[in-house]
Amino acid sequence: MDSPEVTFTLAYLVFAVCFVFTPTEFHSAGLTVQNLLSGWLGSEDAAFVSYHLRRTSATLLCHSLLPLGYYVGMCFAASEKQLYSPSQAPDTWRLFLLLAVTLPTVACTLIYYWSWDRWACHPLARTLALYALPQSGWWAVASSVNTEFRRIDKFATGAPGARVIVTDTWVMKVTTYRVHVAQQQDVHLTVTESQQHELSPDSNLPVQLLTIHVASTSPAVQAFDIRLNSTEYGELCEKLRAPIRSAANVVIRQSLGDLFLETFASLVEVNPTYSVPSSQELEACIGCMQTRASVKLVKTCQEADEGECQQCYCRPMWCLTCMGKWFASRQDPQRPDTWLASRVPCPTCRARFCILDVCAVR
Repeated sequence: MDSPEVTFTLAYLVFAVCFVFTPTEFHSAGLTVQNLLSGWLGSEDAAFVSYHLRRTSATLLCHSLLPLGYYVGMCFAASEKQLYSPSQAPDTWRLFLLLAVTLPTVACTLIYYWSWDRWACHPLARTLALYALPQSGWWAVASSVNTEFRRIDKFATGAPGARVIVTDTWVMKVTTYRVHVAQQQDVHLTVTESQQHELSPDSNLPVQLLTIHVASTSPAVQAFDIRLNSTEYGELCEKLRAPIRSAANVVIRQSLGDLFLETFASLVEVNPTYSVPSSQELEACIGCMQTRASVKLVKTCQEADEGECQQCYCRPMWCLTCMGKWFASRQDPQRPDTWLASRVPCPTCRARFCILDVCAVR
């Protein structure tokens, strides 16, 4: 059986990781720095810049206290080690205590430096100062950011630890310890990478994540990367004034329909194929008239007299893409999680079929 020392170590490790990276369950339970210190942090909507000056500082301090919290907990979980009396504790634990005390001390010193002269030394304030006019300070720029953030037409997306916010003038990325800011008129945006994931956490459809590099024309402004779902790419482009360049090897699938068609095609590939009789010649797809018909509806999901699906007796008349578009057009756009398991009528004879009944011809 595990000792109290091991049990506490594993439990505290899980807590520390979740507290730093904050999964959805911790957000729901309110175990975040923002929620625990909400009274001191204030409102993000009321004063965006002031809120994040305090939030990044508080987050750094709280995270730096985690090793010290572990040491204090071990004083009770492993009382036989006499950790409550550092002079009698083993050398390893004394070194750990030194580290656990040093981290928050360094964090407090850094936060004190940041807060000097009304937070003028904070990295966010230093970045905003680069955009300030000679006769005004960084607080004037901060006021502009606050005003634009309060507008309802801003673009905002992403997880709490990597939010992307685009207003009329600013492109911002909010992370755990920093807030990256760049002015729209001074940035070059480039789609550098796309990652395709088979299933998203919210639905059974694939998701494509885009990485966009934001580089300012001013070398003093640090470049940063933003990540977002490809389905939000169009909305982002509408809010941006600067064009977004795309690397040659990046293909962007912006709509939910594009992602579904890709999944539809991959599922049809593993279905049984249909052999076209030698006497039958394949004609052009009646949907697009651009390619030859390439699929035939054959009931393969269940036995002929079972289930909701019906046998279709139409000859091959549709290409895979058009059949996929027809299938998608019959779905509820508000319920993408039901698309793959649904049944739709044949576009020609109205016999009901599912994805398992779509067979490629050969």
